[in-house]
Amino acid sequence: MNSSRLSRLHIRRAEVLPPGADGAIDSWRMVPRKFRAATAALPSPWEEIFGPLREGTVDSLVVVGQIGQSLDGRTATVSGHSHHINGPAGLAHLHRLRALVDVVVIGVGTALADDPQLTVRCVTGPNPARVVLDPRGRIAPSARLLANDGIRRLVVIADGTRCELPGVEILSLPEEDGHMAPAAILAGLAKEGFRRILIEGGATTISRFLEAGCLDRIHVTVAPIILGDGRPSFPFGPIDRVDQALRPPMGIHSLGDEVLFDCDFSARRVPVWRANK
Repeated sequence: MNSSRLSRLHIRRAEVLPPGADGAIDSWRMVPRKFRAATAALPSPWEEIFGPLREGTVDSLVVVGQIGQSLDGRTATVSGHSHHINGPAGLAHLHRLRALVDVVVIGVGTALADDPQLTVRCVTGPNPARVVLDPRGRIAPSARLLANDGIRRLVVIADGTRCELPGVEILSLPEEDGHMAPAAILAGLAKEGFRRILIEGGATTISRFLEAGCLDRIHVTVAPIILGDGRPSFPFGPIDRVDQALRPPMGIHSLGDEVLFDCDFSARRVPVWRANK
């Protein structure tokens, strides 16, 4: 793991109404358009939560990871069941993220296990392009994220892999130590015109991007449940001492009965595209 560690802790609080509350819905409707226009601050509480995703600080990309977990840091049970860990407020937050980015990315393991649509359904906003990281070309043409609904769909495969999916764009990248490098994935997506990139899952994919210094922020939505055992949120290598832990600056926001931790990892993000002047 990268030895660079962050020690500051910044806490901001912003109360977010549940997704069914009229005030939240009314103030959100204008956010996707104003967010992209970048001419004025968003209405509160959206500026506090989503304002940092407007522009990159390292290069011309903004890369955010999103993970939903239990109080004890689990994304699924031991058997792999993960549905309903987060409630309506957490789901609405995820869909708001999708509505603000250019593209949403998941690993093939998540695609095969959950068959997600990766669309914006719970809130107002445009659907992002959809990408699955599939080095060996395992995804089936019938996967819901590959549905031909007018939105761009891409499958990222390893060089030498055969993959034929009618109407789906194929991006081929070299492998390093059996994996496609996160920096190479981001650079490949940037060449396709994507600037705001959401790494949605699963936990292993997000952890690889974090270890590689390829995330600007991580949004961790914590639900008020305890699983006791299960799949961890960040399954990367152990550390020997607590003072070696990652300590990112963060904001804390209330999402109904859930809590959002907005973790800022931009200080350790490596440049992968055109650097900011």
